[in-house]
Amino acid sequence: MKKKWSLVGLTFLSVGLLAACSNNESADNKSKELVVSTFALSEDIIEADIIKPFEEAHDVKIIMETGTSSERYTKFENNPNSTVDVIELSQSNAAKGYEKGLFAEIDAEKVPNMDELSEKAKELSADGSGPATTVNSIGIIYNEEAAGMKIENWSDLWDPSLAGKISIPDITTTYGPAMMYVANDYKKADIETDKGKGAFKGLTELAPNVLKTYSKSSDLANLFQSGEIVAAVVGDFAYPLISQANPTVQYVFPESGTYANYNTINVNANSKNKELAYEFINWRISQELQEKTAESLNEAPTNTSVVLDEETAQHKTYGEVAERTTSLNFDFVNANLADWISEWNHTLNQ
Repeated sequence: MKKKWSLVGLTFLSVGLLAACSNNESADNKSKELVVSTFALSEDIIEADIIKPFEEAHDVKIIMETGTSSERYTKFENNPNSTVDVIELSQSNAAKGYEKGLFAEIDAEKVPNMDELSEKAKELSADGSGPATTVNSIGIIYNEEAAGMKIENWSDLWDPSLAGKISIPDITTTYGPAMMYVANDYKKADIETDKGKGAFKGLTELAPNVLKTYSKSSDLANLFQSGEIVAAVVGDFAYPLISQANPTVQYVFPESGTYANYNTINVNANSKNKELAYEFINWRISQELQEKTAESLNEAPTNTSVVLDEETAQHKTYGEVAERTTSLNFDFVNANLADWISEWNHTLNQ
């Protein structure tokens, strides 16, 4: 009888151990998931070049959430229980999130590749905000034959011969605020002193030339193809998409300079996977990955160890072009954006 009870006891013990192992295994599997929110652009390439290698190197399953920067930021901001661990955003959205305390302050010692970032990229992270994964800037894309003129400078966009023939980014897009700065420079005003009054004078003078303000750069391909526009202001990252559909267009970074946007990568302040998130960020800004994504995703590198050949560097914010860029003050922009949107719509979207 004693032996029988001993066997029963062993049976219960075995079941208990199996259950404990099963629970531990489930916990381990759960801890090995990382939720990454990123841009809805070339998702197959992101999967192959960024996600899969990290999953294999760290034995982790990455859950991707995709969409525009504004869409994903708004969703994240409105959900305090968001399961997102890491989120890639445009500079403007990232600045809002950091100001509201939504993102963890980055411990740079845990992200050693931050030491290899450019000086301008390092400045963005000096306050503990997420590092820049890529930099892009605005330029002018145009069809010289259709325009009947060379367009080399920002001021050329105000030429009367371009009446009803150009498109500019809407104020609510990544580069809408940069267009404010372009118009401000045209009027030789001080945007932070007059809070955009000079810029709106410039935009009022530009309005007769603007056929449409656009929300998605992909819309420009159709506008060029139909002949509705001959020129547009657009981020360099969109050039390949537009030029594939319209081989006659060319892209110009004005010699006077341009305005940059950095896409940054941030950690949810409530993430339970911060150590793994740091590993992913370190991978995202590594020399190895940025050399690859410079070609496959048309991303200009922020890691200074990356060296691009002439062909790969073309139409990117890299080298001399990067040196001519100015970063926007998004604390100032975000503080004034609501008022600007109202006046912008009155000036350009009636």
